[in-house]
Amino acid sequence: MKVFLVELEPVETRYTAQWKKYLPEQMQFAGLDVEVIEGPSDAPTDTTPGAFLNFSGTNYWKSEQLKTISKLFAEGKVSDGDYFLYTDAWNPTVIQLKYMAELLGVKIQVGGMWHAGSYDPADFLGRLIGDAPWVRHAERSMFEVFDNNFFATDFHIDMFCREFGYEKFELLNSGKASIVGWPMEYLQHELKEYDNAFKENIILFPHRLAPEKQLDIFKDLAETMPEYEWIVCQEQTLTKDEYHSLLGRAKIVFSANTQETLGISCYEGALVGANPMVPDRLSYSEMFTGEFLYPSEWTEDFESYQMNKDLVVAHIKKVLGENDKSKIDLQAASLTHNFFSGKALYEVIRGKQDGQ
Repeated sequence: MKVFLVELEPVETRYTAQWKKYLPEQMQFAGLDVEVIEGPSDAPTDTTPGAFLNFSGTNYWKSEQLKTISKLFAEGKVSDGDYFLYTDAWNPTVIQLKYMAELLGVKIQVGGMWHAGSYDPADFLGRLIGDAPWVRHAERSMFEVFDNNFFATDFHIDMFCREFGYEKFELLNSGKASIVGWPMEYLQHELKEYDNAFKENIILFPHRLAPEKQLDIFKDLAETMPEYEWIVCQEQTLTKDEYHSLLGRAKIVFSANTQETLGISCYEGALVGANPMVPDRLSYSEMFTGEFLYPSEWTEDFESYQMNKDLVVAHIKKVLGENDKSKIDLQAASLTHNFFSGKALYEVIRGKQDGQ
């Protein structure tokens, strides 16, 4: 069985650049025969402001991938039992893939990794397009094409099932859906050198500059507590190395997010000893232990933050004063095992190889 890896475009400021480098290696190490389906080398690398990718560039990238996939079928290089893994399930070319496979009689298997969509009201699609029939039917159709729908967290699949009317346990029991975390085991090795013993009074905002990340709360805290250094990472032009160095010097990685289906930056912070300070909501609730969670109502929106501002300020001072590295290390180890390993993902794919 060959695994065709239909990759996301590698944007240097996103983890997609790391996936391009590490994911094929990790999958091959797990015993999978991988062939990468790349996009064009001249695809735009800048992101649409506040977004994860470039809204036009991502379609340019996917269209080139479709050409490659079509050529593979035309040349007879796709065989019964082969597996296509889409690292972003929100990819309409999977419908065209299914079209070719069904009409040509090639019995492939297809998996897709869900990150977000219109079913999440805080996502760009949810905010700007909402429940328009075209997008909801498109997402449902892509879901149905995938033999395996992969979600990183329980929170995410719960939201998906709630919006589309699926029964979660039926999907999990049938194998149609799986909760697998994301394949980021490379981060432990990549960040090890940035784990500094000496920390500065730096509080980081490592998120995209998008409404659902609530930058206004962070900015207000910075004005209220000027004795500390408050840094919005995406307001600076940072290389990955500079960003990781900053993480290693920081004491707190702060979140007031209203959208999060995993939370990679807070995990990165924990790996280098920066205290994740996250609200008790979204995927954070299942990922983090109580000492790293603060009450959700403190930052549900800017108005609720203003009502609870004194509590937020007091909590930040408490966290800065304690900075218990041993607890942070334990939390990081738990996150690594449960949410940032590709083991479960690779096992599902290998199961297809073994005919399960």
